[in-house]
Amino acid sequence: MVSTTIFGRKTSYARCVIVFLYLFLLPHKTYSQPCSSSCGKISNINHPFRLKHDPDHCGNNLYELNCVNNVTVLKLFDAEYFVQSINYNNYTIRVVDPNIQPNNCSSLPRFFLYRTNFTYYTNSYEYSLLRSSSYDGIDLSSTSYVFDGIDLSRPVIYMNCTSPPSNNVNMYYTDTSSCMGQHNIYAIVGDPQLGILEPQCRVKLVTLTSFWVPPPVFSINNIIGNVSYIDIHKALGYGFEISWILAFCPCDHCYLKDPAGDILCYDPKPNCTNCSRWWMHLAFILYDFVSGIYQGLCELASIKFDWEYNYNYANKVGIVTGKYVLPYIAVRIMLGIILFSALLIYTYRRRHASIYENIEDFLQSNTLMPIRYSYKEIKQMTKGLKVKLGEGGYGDVYRGNLISGPFVAIKMLKIKSKTNGQDFISEVATIGRIYHSNVVRLVGFCVEGSKRALVYEYMPNGSLDKYIFNKEGVISLSNDQIYEISLGVARGISYLHQGCDMQILHFDIKPHNILLDENFIPKVSDFGLAKLYPIDKSIATLTAARGTIGYMAPELFYQNIGRISHKADVYSFGMLLIEIASRRRNLNSHAEHSSQLYFPFWIYDQLVKSTVREMEDVIMEEINDVLKKIFIVALWCIQLKPVDRPSMNKVVEMLEGDIENIEMPPKPLLYPHETNQDNLDSNSNETESDWSTSYVEEIVTNPLLK
Repeated sequence: MVSTTIFGRKTSYARCVIVFLYLFLLPHKTYSQPCSSSCGKISNINHPFRLKHDPDHCGNNLYELNCVNNVTVLKLFDAEYFVQSINYNNYTIRVVDPNIQPNNCSSLPRFFLYRTNFTYYTNSYEYSLLRSSSYDGIDLSSTSYVFDGIDLSRPVIYMNCTSPPSNNVNMYYTDTSSCMGQHNIYAIVGDPQLGILEPQCRVKLVTLTSFWVPPPVFSINNIIGNVSYIDIHKALGYGFEISWILAFCPCDHCYLKDPAGDILCYDPKPNCTNCSRWWMHLAFILYDFVSGIYQGLCELASIKFDWEYNYNYANKVGIVTGKYVLPYIAVRIMLGIILFSALLIYTYRRRHASIYENIEDFLQSNTLMPIRYSYKEIKQMTKGLKVKLGEGGYGDVYRGNLISGPFVAIKMLKIKSKTNGQDFISEVATIGRIYHSNVVRLVGFCVEGSKRALVYEYMPNGSLDKYIFNKEGVISLSNDQIYEISLGVARGISYLHQGCDMQILHFDIKPHNILLDENFIPKVSDFGLAKLYPIDKSIATLTAARGTIGYMAPELFYQNIGRISHKADVYSFGMLLIEIASRRRNLNSHAEHSSQLYFPFWIYDQLVKSTVREMEDVIMEEINDVLKKIFIVALWCIQLKPVDRPSMNKVVEMLEGDIENIEMPPKPLLYPHETNQDNLDSNSNETESDWSTSYVEEIVTNPLLK
């Protein structure tokens, strides 16, 4: 009995649960059935569409319609459009602007609408102006496939023109005056290219229509010409179609398989590089972003932005960028450019100011200085730098007149940014303390900012080189004049080395830097490369070789033959002596015999062999004891090792003494001749003369030695 009661209770509980579940599940089963509504002429309002007052389970809220005065209304971008039809086969809905009256062609659309209000290739919006075309028979997985589609509508653009369009594009401009009574309003059907738009026309209104056959997406030939405005107004009354295929798309993008109407996913390989949906999507985002930047700049400049635009996320970011970010970056860049330019100007002026300060400090610290002239006085002396005497690597030389009458030679120094004024300081410091008959005298100088000039005593006979290298119209020097010039130059260099409180090394002894006065007394000039050292310091310190090729001492190139000292000037003087006595250059690439290419070698051989007649044929005059003494002294001066060369005091003694007291020097060499014992062979017995001749033959083919 008890068990029966318990069993009865369990049965009752089970029945209650079944009834509860039935009552709970029954409404869901009933409500899951498709809803269908109607409003006016639209009788097939089914999923995903719903009317505003339909039950909650009907349709999708994103596709909600409203029934107003028995007219189906679609709210799109805060505007309301009248629904004309819903096509469930191609997933489109056709709507029309409520302001269009079919029987009144003067009626215009109320709302401004264009393609940019819709975003393609995205499911962020419930509607699209693009409907995918048929893909039957296409391999969508192919990387060479490019997405295509159909644009559901064409724009109708109303233009307000101040004058009629030109004849070239008149076919695309439809006059609306027959309906609207205004003669300056024109309508264009389609997207006009740049060549069709007229400069006197402005956009008044834009709307859409699907009356004509839809063109391919992004077609540039979708403009229609020679259309009457009655047909255009009829097209506006037809309305435009938009696609709602996104409501049934289960993936990122779908296409419609005609004619069955099946929706398929467009899903190519992930590594597809030619798929248009990605770059096209990015292109629209970029377009929205750039347009937003332009709009933000217009707002910043208080310029009216006439173009109606859909304010999506990319556009809003662009507006913020154009209104705030770009001005901030531009201001920072401009400030950076200004500060950087100011820093460059400051650095430039400071660097040049330091150069001027170095020169001024030097001039103020030396009391025994020549006269200081202003640049205005220099211009007056030279009459505006009128008569040019010559030019060189350190400046041009002009002739001038002192107020007292004598002529002077004024060298205008070239400004070199890396010299720090050292050339000027070196020359002023060197010549300013020298008073010798064989050294050119510095009369004065000029320092005004970057303007620098040196005023020398005038040498009317110019430089020595034009007398010894057979220039036309120049008188020849006699042997006595050659001897006096050689001795005078030697005395001048000797004074530089030992006659001052500081040892002065010239480093650029050559014929061009030996000037001759009216009595052909030589004077050493151009101290731009000179260096000052204490008298007791026998070794000079240089950071770089200096001088002129052909006169530079070997130790300036080869460190293994000796240290740099006053013997470098001795070598240059020796090369000068040979050119003075022979009236030809030491290195002659046009010589008939290779043994005459390097003239000191040939001179040495002739002095040893005493073949005076052959020498006469070359130098075109009788060689006497004076010239022979000059050649022997010169050969002593051009010895390869500095220790083998005499000092300038000794050179003066040799030139002033008798030739019988001068020994014949060893044969000079061009460069250190090093021979390893392991490399000696049967040819090692060749004479020094043979080696010299073979070396001269070698440099004939070496362009570096020519």
